[in-house]
Amino acid sequence: MQSTFRLAAIALALFGSLTIVASAQPGKQPPAKQAPPPPAAKQAPPPQQAPAQDQAPPQIALTDKQVTAFIQATPAINKITEKLQGEPDQKTQAQLDDLAKKAGFASFDEYETVSANIAMVMQGIDPNTKKFGDPKAMIQAQINEVNADKKMKPAEKKQALDELKQSLADVQPIKNQGNIALVEKNYDQIAKLMQE
Repeated sequence: MQSTFRLAAIALALFGSLTIVASAQPGKQPPAKQAPPPPAAKQAPPPQQAPAQDQAPPQIALTDKQVTAFIQATPAINKITEKLQGEPDQKTQAQLDDLAKKAGFASFDEYETVSANIAMVMQGIDPNTKKFGDPKAMIQAQINEVNADKKMKPAEKKQALDELKQSLADVQPIKNQGNIALVEKNYDQIAKLMQE
């Protein structure tokens, strides 16, 4: 349970780092309809150095039904997880399981696995073209852009760089190529959820 909760936090951190960098880049702004990312204090706690068993979430072949259920369940789940300061207590975990089940997942663990797989694809999608590319190259380009940005406050720059470097270290090749088309198809809805 602890490892799957950390996966959700990693997913949120990945989305947050990508949207922070995208919103901080002059001339490369995401579409105007996207809101800026929430302050770090409102997101799930940042992932701590995870033991070896927590390093990589299992890669699964996503279905259209799972992606749709993720989009439906995430707003309510985020309302709960953004308030957490650590692992959820039993009552909170029961609420999370209930919300996941109402959306069609077998459990909150399944929701987190789907979330992590969506995050893997999202980290490789260019917010301007909404097409999947090489995640490592994209993250490295974002690191270079943040380093070159003279307008970012030093604390924000350090945080963005730390998150991007961690994302670069954690990036994995997508084993289920069909996931890319599913996430690209639903990119706008998923990106909006990650910024709420």
